[in-house]
Order: sequence, then structure tokens, then C-alpha cells
Amino acid sequence: MRLQVKGKNLDVSDSIRSYAEEKLRKLERQLADPTQIELELSVERNPSISANNVAEATIWTKGPTLRAREASADMRASIDQLVDKLERQVTRYRQKRRRRTARDDGGTLQAAAAPSNDTEPVIVKTKQFAVKPMSAEEAVLQLELVGHDFFVFQDAESGEVNVVYRRRDGRYGLIEPQT
Repeated sequence: MRLQVKGKNLDVSDSIRSYAEEKLRKLERQLADPTQIELELSVERNPSISANNVAEATIWTKGPTLRAREASADMRASIDQLVDKLERQVTRYRQKRRRRTARDDGGTLQAAAAPSNDTEPVIVKTKQFAVKPMSAEEAVLQLELVGHDFFVFQDAESGEVNVVYRRRDGRYGLIEPQT
């Protein structure tokens, strides 16, 4: 496993680096496939934010990419909260893989035999709408009009379905699929 610790608006001390590495090594035991973990530690400069020590991590696995972000008044507490959140994500990922393997090996998995997990995400609503061709700039305007955090549209030039979204910093992002 490759682990990279970097700082943003912050010089990462050796003690914080070793603390983060020690905590993130716990995940190595749970992830069998070779992974890369990138941890970014930062300090928010806004004095009105009390939870200004932020820890963000991205874990690349053979399957999904896991991401988490936590903030608190203390950097070590942020790292602890981040590792707890990542452990829950890794556990959920492993359980899904285990159930999928059991389903593939045994034909079908009986619902009674499956462990009941209340934290399992459930789709509670399905919505259909027409995807209209437009530019990314038009999509951002539509995003503002509907008041949502994201907007799905068809790119007028490429014909691909894209998504614009509002980032935490107030700016916008564009997701373009690779086929």
C-alpha cells in the first residue's frame, strides 16, 4: 500500500505524519488488494469556522474509490474521525463483495440468509426527466434556477450526458463520462 500525506495551508509535522500513517495502516489489514491512499491535511483560514482542521482521504482500490472528509478543532481528532468513517466504508465494501461472491457461487442468495444491515443505502425515490442538449454554462444557469447541488444535461457538442455540480468552495465542477 502506498500512503501519501500532504498539507494544504499547513506544514505537516513528523509527529502528525507518523500519527496519520499509524492510523491509516489499520485499513491495510482490511483491504486485501493493493491500494494507494492519499491524505490531505489542511487548516481553514476562516476565523468563524471552529472546526478548522480538515483531514481528507482518497483510497484507490481495484473496486471503488473511497473518499472521506472530516473536520474538527484538533488535527488528531480529525484524523481519528476520518479513519473511523473510512473503516465503515471499507467494511460496507467488503460485505457487498462477500454477498456478491456468495450470490455468484450459490446461484441466488436467500434474503433470510443475508445479514440485515441498517446502514445499507436504499433508493427511496426514482425520478425521470428529459435530458436536453445544452452547454455547460447553460447547465450551471439551470442548476442555479432549480436550486439543487447538481444538474444532469446532454452536452450539445459531444452528445454525452454530463453533470455539473456545486463544490464546497462555491464554485462549480463538471463530470464528463469516459466511454
